Amino acid sequence: MHTSSMRRFVPLLAFAASVALAPHAFAGAQVEERLAPSVVMGLSRAVADNPVPSNYLQRPDVRAWLADMSPKLARKLPDEAMRNDFLATVHYEATRAGLDPQLVLGVIHHESNFRKYAVSSADARGLMQVMPFWLRLIGSPEQNLFQLRTNLRYGCTILRHYLDVENGNLYRALGRYNGSLGQPEYPNAVMAAMKLYDAPSSLAAVRTANVAH
Repeated sequence: MHTSSMRRFVPLLAFAASVALAPHAFAGAQVEERLAPSVVMGLSRAVADNPVPSNYLQRPDVRAWLADMSPKLARKLPDEAMRNDFLATVHYEATRAGLDPQLVLGVIHHESNFRKYAVSSADARGLMQVMPFWLRLIGSPEQNLFQLRTNLRYGCTILRHYLDVENGNLYRALGRYNGSLGQPEYPNAVMAAMKLYDAPSSLAAVRTANVAH
């Protein structure tokens, strides 16, 4: 290969390598299914707007969790105020849905890589890659899935629904959430990501609060 050709080829190799090494963003593609009216009603109530309480960050367990999580996300979410608002919303919506906040961070990690405006090839949207048909099924078409609280509210509610459908089987629930039921890659990746967001201080705070009661 001529020297001039090699000079043009090297940047292409560098670009290809950078793409290959970039963090994955698994596109969510939940399958639309017919839901019983009682299920629709329950899910609709679950996604009803309910802002994070103003005193939520005063809870010792929440403060400890934020202290653990904030440094882990500093590179992905550099603005501290926005990062803390994001984390407080994740914790609130996860807890409200009966989910482990670390699980929700693991889902976000692999669904969108923390990109608020991510859109998949299947048209799944936002941080938790929620399919738009959910707005029609259990919410309102005017709702914006790129809005932080809306996206997390829907994502957590849907994941909780799949957990209930699968009788608590997280592996199968995650497969349903990603539209890849029966394939091991996505559930394994989310479960591995949860370990990136271990929160020892907040766990200690929860244990201390439980002992106090």
